[in-house]
Amino acid sequence: MKKISILGCGWLGLPLAKALIKNDYLVNGSTTSAEKLDVLKNAGIAPFLIVLSENKTTENLTNFLENSEILIIDVPPKLRGSGTENFVSKIRNVIPFIEKSSVRKVLFISSTSVYNDDDASVTEETIPKPDTESGKQLLATELLLLSNSNFKTTALHFGGLIGDDRHPIHFLAGRENLDNPDAPINLIHQEDCIGIILKIIENDAWNETFNAVAPSHPSREMYYSQKALDLDLALPKFNHNNPSIGKTILSTKIETVLKYTFTKPNL
Repeated sequence: MKKISILGCGWLGLPLAKALIKNDYLVNGSTTSAEKLDVLKNAGIAPFLIVLSENKTTENLTNFLENSEILIIDVPPKLRGSGTENFVSKIRNVIPFIEKSSVRKVLFISSTSVYNDDDASVTEETIPKPDTESGKQLLATELLLLSNSNFKTTALHFGGLIGDDRHPIHFLAGRENLDNPDAPINLIHQEDCIGIILKIIENDAWNETFNAVAPSHPSREMYYSQKALDLDLALPKFNHNNPSIGKTILSTKIETVLKYTFTKPNL
């Protein structure tokens, strides 16, 4: 049985780990919370308490990576509020541990924020020009991993993450003066996130970059208004005084190279 290590068993990493176990993989999983160790253990995941920092990294990483062929990095940057961090340094500190380990393949969970909002259709051939701090740090981290010849890296750009327990409409319902009513949505369901990751591993698709967004791109106003109606929530109200700014992320490569079919194409 092959072993995979998942750095970050959170909202996506935990169900991903469960899916990998169902596919006969052994899984090491990390969490930053001691209280969550039992949750991982009860799910059949070998649990590790790992807290990354900009200055040093826990020695737990050596045992966490032991005998794993694949490492999945699913740790989002913490760049909101006063406690902002240097995410690039945190991942840079992990790289020496990867180099010394049995890991030969790294999947880096990134974001479509590496592309700027310029009303363009974005493919993997589009040169990333991030205009947010999060996007800049994610792109720098991607390049750091992709340029390392000690292992193969695939970067996966997810759009906005949604799931049965997570949807932006709960935050937007009833709000007023929302920007960009005509901008297209770029969302992806948790089920497809997991399906695409499994497909990358199954197809041995390394040294690649993939955009991963559902193929449906209605406008923000159309989509969120309908979603509010569906869930019996207060309608969000949008500001039409300013031009809408946005991008359409195309995931054609997911469908052509990986032969992946979205299970939640219309969200």
